[in-house]
Amino acid sequence: MREALLFAAAVSCFVGVAWRGVSQGDETQEAEALARAEAQALVAGEQRDKAFATWSAGETVLPRSADGHFYADVAVNGTSANFLVDTGASMVALTGADARAAGLHWDDADVREVARGASGPVYGVPIMLDRVVLDQHEATNVSGVIVPEGLGISLLGQSYLQTISPVRIESEEMILGG
Repeated sequence: MREALLFAAAVSCFVGVAWRGVSQGDETQEAEALARAEAQALVAGEQRDKAFATWSAGETVLPRSADGHFYADVAVNGTSANFLVDTGASMVALTGADARAAGLHWDDADVREVARGASGPVYGVPIMLDRVVLDQHEATNVSGVIVPEGLGISLLGQSYLQTISPVRIESEEMILGG
């Protein structure tokens, strides 16, 4: 609470300084200065909120599997599924079965090329996931893709992993947050 009050006071001072620096007769400059100050305060607030959320979620440790990969049980829209943690994937990719289990639906007409893999084009349906949760690490409005066919396991990619800081591998463990 104290940090929020200090942040509000700092924003007020910044807005006051920006406001005084604008000439009295030019309303356009006043509006632009106010808009810039509000945008900067919003960005600072979002960064603070993200840092606090990561810190308060604690640390999740995933052991390396015998196949050399890291796996995690992840809830998508409240439904749990097993994911391969793929730091090289740009976004979360759901198998058709995991997507259906999470209440996500698509039309075959919506399937299109969404990426290129080592074996050629990957076909799927771009989506926005309302909520993705791994332990206490929760993210909302996460970009993803449903891959109806050809994906053996859902992938936990960067569209989710970028919401956790840091993500590191130490010896035989992947450590998320902390």
